[in-house]
Amino acid sequence: MKDQAAPGDGPAGATTDRLTTRETAERLGVKPETVYAYVSRGQLSSRRAPGGRGSTFDAAEVDALLRRTGRREPSPVTGDLVFRTGITLIEGDRYYFRGVDATELATHYAYEEIAEWLWTGDLRPGTRFTAPAEALAAARRTVDALPAHSGSTDRLRVAVVAAATADPLRFDLSPEAVLGSARSLIPTLVGALPTSTGAPTTTGHEAASQTPGLARRLWPKLTAHPADAASLTVLDAALGLLIDHDLAASTLAARVAASAHAHPYAVVSAGLGVLEGPLHGAASGLAHRMLVEVLERGSAAPVVADHLRAGRRVPGLGHRLYTAEDPRARALFALLAQVPQAAPALAAARDVVTTTARHTPLHANVDLALAVLSVSSGMSAEAGETVFAVSRTAGWIAHALEEYGERPLRMRPSGQYSGPRPPQPLPGPGSATT
Repeated sequence: MKDQAAPGDGPAGATTDRLTTRETAERLGVKPETVYAYVSRGQLSSRRAPGGRGSTFDAAEVDALLRRTGRREPSPVTGDLVFRTGITLIEGDRYYFRGVDATELATHYAYEEIAEWLWTGDLRPGTRFTAPAEALAAARRTVDALPAHSGSTDRLRVAVVAAATADPLRFDLSPEAVLGSARSLIPTLVGALPTSTGAPTTTGHEAASQTPGLARRLWPKLTAHPADAASLTVLDAALGLLIDHDLAASTLAARVAASAHAHPYAVVSAGLGVLEGPLHGAASGLAHRMLVEVLERGSAAPVVADHLRAGRRVPGLGHRLYTAEDPRARALFALLAQVPQAAPALAAARDVVTTTARHTPLHANVDLALAVLSVSSGMSAEAGETVFAVSRTAGWIAHALEEYGERPLRMRPSGQYSGPRPPQPLPGPGSATT
């Protein structure tokens, strides 16, 4: 569709057509996500489409941007890298799991229940995941052997490998076997983590009827503060909200592994390897440290100024897929408002958003909300990354289940060679390319 602009919207003779996000992306030769990135950087302006469904863009402004760039930017996502998926849809500043608003799911259901919904399309109230005793013992022994300075993602990576060795059926890629591995792996990862106080955790296989929800089991691994009901609600919601977010970098890595028919433990290992990057799962740690500094200095202004002066991005702000506030952040902020001890950190986060808005129109993302939870609950800076990793494991499994049903090894891009043309002489000792 194209919306006609109202008379007087532009200079005489100017193009007044309104383009949809998809039309804008096609005209610029980029992905729709890149269009929203242009909006967040102030290179394009958008207007809500009639009825509130999506955004529209001024065609003349789009053409001007195209002239400034000088050429159409090739989209990196073509051919077989455009995946059909029935898991997550991100549209109009909202996102959906199998067609259901993800924030509504996270508000009304526990993490395990949402994971089952993502995997099977069935909602099973009261679902609890339990860790097999052998896998849990192997994972704990492996984690305990790591150096004391190891981070939580280090521990999760080796726990996955240890759990895999304890599962003789890991090479069975039938949906039933993969789901069985997933339901045991996630609680094994949580159970393998040491408590925040360093106290030993209980061992053994608990009956499902006696097993608390995953959020309650994860809480003592993140903080020594006692768990109150409101804070557990926030943690459980965070786990549910972070399960999947379409084809994020770690999910793409997981799908590549699944395309090669790697077993589900290897798929999760691939996802964890990418998640640890500072631009992905570890981003909440930067926001955590920033909020701590804001609280210490009593104002966001000098902290934001320091970031801007150094040419750094302000952590916890902006998202390439959303033009407004990240819906995950919005949902968590609403729940954090019900936690009395979160009030100072929540106010600091709002101060960061307001202060930064004077310079650039960026909104809060989920990393800032995770930082409010971690700071207010006495957690370490890496707690958000731990929550992210545990939660996203379910999403990687969901994508693996889809990918196992596709043509194997379909993700085989061709490299564009830019080295010296052959034949080249055989190099001698000490020679080097220039």
